[in-house]
Amino acid sequence: MLGDDMCHREVEFADLQSNVRNKVLAVYALDPSVWATALMTGSGTAAVEAMITSLVPSDGKLLIVENGVYGERISRIADRYAIANAKLTNAWQDPIDFDALRHALESDPGITHLAVVHHETTTGRLNNLAPLADICRQHGVSILLDAVSSFGAEAIDFQQWPIVGCAATANKCLHGVPGTCFVVVDRQALTAGSARNLYLDLGAYVTAQDQNGTPFTQSIQTFYALDEALDELVDAGGVEERRNLYERRMRQIRKLLRELNIVPLLNDEDCSCVLHAYEIPEFTNYQQLHDELKTAGFVIYAGQGNYASSIFRISMMGEISDSDIKRLRNALTKALTG
Repeated sequence: MLGDDMCHREVEFADLQSNVRNKVLAVYALDPSVWATALMTGSGTAAVEAMITSLVPSDGKLLIVENGVYGERISRIADRYAIANAKLTNAWQDPIDFDALRHALESDPGITHLAVVHHETTTGRLNNLAPLADICRQHGVSILLDAVSSFGAEAIDFQQWPIVGCAATANKCLHGVPGTCFVVVDRQALTAGSARNLYLDLGAYVTAQDQNGTPFTQSIQTFYALDEALDELVDAGGVEERRNLYERRMRQIRKLLRELNIVPLLNDEDCSCVLHAYEIPEFTNYQQLHDELKTAGFVIYAGQGNYASSIFRISMMGEISDSDIKRLRNALTKALTG
C-alpha cells in the first residue's frame, strides 16, 4: 500500500488495473476471452449487488437460495430493485434441499437465474454446489455465485457449473485489504443483462477497463495491496494449497475444542475450510468469551440473528503462524475451562 500515488486516469494506473484483472482470472485459470474481471471500489456486498442488478435480464426471474444471512441479503437486493424473484428457504443450519430446488425449477419455467452463497458464514456451511449445478444445467438456469468468503480458498468449478457471475472481495481468502471487490463475469452473459444501477453497472466497468479506463475513481492503494496479495497466493501454491493451509489450522482448533467439550454447530464435512461455528457452553456467554480472547490478542465472531447468543465463530484467513495457533489454543483452553 506504500506504492507511489497516481492518477486513476493515467497509464500507470491502467497497467496496475490490468494486472490485477488478469491475476484474478488466473486464480481459477479462466480464459480472458470468455471471462472478464470487473474491478470496483466497495465491499463484498457491492460486488454481489452489482452482479444481481447487472446480470438478471429485465424479463428474467431469479431464484434465491436462502440458508443464512447472506442468502437473505441477496433477496433484499432483488426486492429493492423489483427484480422478479422466488425464494428457496431453508433453516440456517440446514443444507440446500435439492428436491425442493428441482421442484421449484420444474414448476416455474420463467426462472432464468439462480443466486446462491457458496460459503454461508452465518454458520460456516460450505454449500454443496455440484448437485445444485447439475439441476440448474438440466433446466437451463444460470448461476450467480456469492463467493465473497470462498474465492481463493475453496474449489469453484467454472467449467462444469453454469456460472455466469461470481462476486468476491479482496480482503477475505485473497488476503488483500478492505476497499476493493470484483465480479468475475461471463462476457456473453453480460451482454444479455440489464443494468439497474449507475455505480454498480458491470457492463460499464468491463467496457471501460477493457479499454484501460475506469468509469469512476478507484481506491488505488487497495489495488496495490490486491496486486501483491495475488502474487503471494501464486507463490504459496494457489487455491489448493491455501485450502490445505486453512484446513490444517482449523483441524487443530476443532480437535482442541472437542477435547474441551465444545460442540461444533455443523458436522466436519459440511464446513468450509475458512470458518467454523461452535456452541457457547452454559458456563460462559459470548461477550465474556470475546473479551477474554481479545485480551489475549484474538478477535472472534458472534453469531447472527437467532444465533447471536448461542454460537461463536472462528476464521483462519490471513497470515497466521504456528505460534499464533499455539497461543490461540492456550487462550481458548483458559477461557473455555469451566
